[in-house]
Amino acid sequence: MLRRLDAAKHSWAKTTPEERVALLHAVKDAIMPVAEDWVSTACRNKQIPVGSPLEGEEWFSGPYALLSACNNFIATLEAMDGGSVAASLPRRRLRNGQTAVRVVPHTLWDRLLLSGIHAEVWMQPGIDSADVNERAAQAYATPASEREGRVALVLGAGNIAAIPLLDTLQKLLVEDQVVLLKLNPVNDYLLPFFEAAFKPLIDRDFLAVITGDAALGAWACEHDLVEEIHITGAGSTHDAIVWGKGADGERRRQAGTPLNSRRITSELGAVCPTIVVPGPWSVSDVRYQAEQIATQKLHNGGHNCVSCQTLIMPEGWDQAQDLLDGFRAVVASAGERGVYYPGAKDRLRAFANLAASGSGVERLRRGASQELLLTTFDSDADGQHEVFAPAMNIKWLEGSDPAAFLEAAIDFANDRLEGTLGANIVIHPATRRAIGEARFEELIGKLAYGEIAINAWTGVNFLAVGLPWGGFPGTTPEDVGSGIGVVHNTFMLEGVERSVLQAPWRPFPRGLLGGSFALMPKPPWFVTHRRAAAVGRQLTRFAHRPSLLKIPGIFLNVLRD
Repeated sequence: MLRRLDAAKHSWAKTTPEERVALLHAVKDAIMPVAEDWVSTACRNKQIPVGSPLEGEEWFSGPYALLSACNNFIATLEAMDGGSVAASLPRRRLRNGQTAVRVVPHTLWDRLLLSGIHAEVWMQPGIDSADVNERAAQAYATPASEREGRVALVLGAGNIAAIPLLDTLQKLLVEDQVVLLKLNPVNDYLLPFFEAAFKPLIDRDFLAVITGDAALGAWACEHDLVEEIHITGAGSTHDAIVWGKGADGERRRQAGTPLNSRRITSELGAVCPTIVVPGPWSVSDVRYQAEQIATQKLHNGGHNCVSCQTLIMPEGWDQAQDLLDGFRAVVASAGERGVYYPGAKDRLRAFANLAASGSGVERLRRGASQELLLTTFDSDADGQHEVFAPAMNIKWLEGSDPAAFLEAAIDFANDRLEGTLGANIVIHPATRRAIGEARFEELIGKLAYGEIAINAWTGVNFLAVGLPWGGFPGTTPEDVGSGIGVVHNTFMLEGVERSVLQAPWRPFPRGLLGGSFALMPKPPWFVTHRRAAAVGRQLTRFAHRPSLLKIPGIFLNVLRD
């Protein structure tokens, strides 16, 4: 396989945007015949009961996400004849001088299906508006006939089906690299569906997909024909590849003499926070945000790199306990599923043992599902290990002044929690107005995370595939944190710092009472949405062949929750 990829790498690099568009359309058409079996197989292996609304998670994070990425890349590639692919993206100058580029909404479909959701890419300091245009899609600045390809190894994630697929598209379309995709043993049952979906690329030796154990992955990392590596997983796996294991690996890391000197990009997770800013919430607000926070924890059974692990709460806020009680109620009633990810029960046991030495652990019953462990953040150790399972701790900070609380919470997240991948902020519009937009923007600028969601979950950043996805820049192979580089990024922006997504405070139609004209009902990715599976299937079909005629049916199902 590697020899075939190596022989085809320059041919791939020389394909024109038009040829790549044709291949992506072929991939889209290849997805649909296997989509149903893909989703049902994933649900069975993740122990999601047949007919559960939670089946929607596998539609959204599988076929739908891949189709969305194909659509976005097609639009970007088709725009290349008109100059910079970034030229049509609105932008503004932040108060600190940085450039922010708006990527959502971008299309009519964004405005209809993601009504009220806005997302920007904040560029790194020193990159102005002209630089954005000039630096975008750098691989395409060289004439196709002069490009040279490379062979990349992508080590796939085992939790979310779309992760290895979108990582593969990043290497192919943004970096001009053919790909050997090695699936994680946890979800290698998806091999036949991935091979079917990517058959147009596989048939031309631009991609190969394999399965195997860790020993096969280690062999591939060292193979002479592999020129670059991308990994989604744990920091320990990254370090083992780059430096080696044990004392010898640590000596190499300290000396800066890597065992594997290839360029390696990565997404490695974090202990991710949700910051709840005190404010004048209504009873309905408390209920809705409790559902939102529960989704941040329970989506995919808690096996997410941006799952909320630390809930930062304002001490003294008179609605704090109401919110936590609402969270407990949602956890108790959310759909049942098993704990499927290897090692989860051991990590839960370690989490509980650490809590037992402090304030203890509260076990939230969830029917036949694994109970959720809820603890108080007692020591720095609570923020140093990603649990990747249904467990969460609460950190209380003095909360009498919302602006001071938000600043303290941001400092806490930056200084005390491992990693820089995703952070969420829950804030009432009136509280935000009281803080002031200038001050609020300044505080967001201090939050050193690659993905930020305001009144939303950073999992939506993942789903909005136009946004670059990755940790905050500045990490190194010696101190890799949440990883190096970004993926997704269908607008092919270069020099990104973070993605910032904002959603309406209240869902439609209740939001109208607060003066919001966004048409976004309760999002179908909430773990409490009773029509999530039906909406996921509808949106997948829509992404394959977008049409205004399909919109009313989608809206009706979303509103029927």
